[in-house]
Amino acid sequence: MSEGLNPELPVGVFDSGVGGLSVLKHIRDALPLEALLYCADSRHTPYGSKSPEQIRARAMVLADFLVGQGAKAIVVACNTATAAAVAGLREHYTIPVIGMEPAVKPAVAVTRSGVVGVLATVGTLQSAQFAALLDTYGNGVEVVTQACHGMVECVERGDLDTLQARELVRRYVEPLLARAADTIVLGCTHYPFLRRLIEQEAGAGVSIIDTGAAVARQLQKRLEDANLLSQTGGGERFWTTGDVVLAATVVRRLWGAPVSVSHLSE
Repeated sequence: MSEGLNPELPVGVFDSGVGGLSVLKHIRDALPLEALLYCADSRHTPYGSKSPEQIRARAMVLADFLVGQGAKAIVVACNTATAAAVAGLREHYTIPVIGMEPAVKPAVAVTRSGVVGVLATVGTLQSAQFAALLDTYGNGVEVVTQACHGMVECVERGDLDTLQARELVRRYVEPLLARAADTIVLGCTHYPFLRRLIEQEAGAGVSIIDTGAAVARQLQKRLEDANLLSQTGGGERFWTTGDVVLAATVVRRLWGAPVSVSHLSE
């Protein structure tokens, strides 16, 4: 799989928008010497309301761009895109392709009430991948799902603590608490940026779980197995298919450092 690849090539990461930056942070923490490329498909966000065919087409465009930039591995930092497109990407490319899945397994392991809540997009909740997760790990517990319309858009705008964001979080967390959920899975990579509001609404007795760290560990393992770990270090580059000025403002806030964002006209 890694034959002929230079370990100093970058890792490519994409999402429907800026949410995958939550995964990119975990990757940077786990792999400080890797050069990272990030594509935000903000012109086409959210993916949750799109058909699987539309999502697969977008995923191929973004992956092709990242491979064209020299990516030695692709991380699909989006639960909805993983469900719709990761199998096709793995068939198409010979480099490692790492995807996401809602953290149902670890949530089932830590729940005390036997009720796990899942916040996610419609596309994720309706996917065959999510159904398979429930079949595999959901036995013996009650899994309560909640589609969260509008939360992705809040993060895309950088609205992380506005009244609208708080009202959306309350609207979606309250039904989970009413069903006695003591563990809530963040089933979209945008949602960790609203984690503080979610924790405030859920209360101290509720565990909040996301999968960014697990994805970073999986990427590290795949690169190690393929002898593709970088030894030199490389920084980050960012692209967006949306408005560059808005993206630069939001990415700087979410990433927590000054960055430049280029436009991807795909």
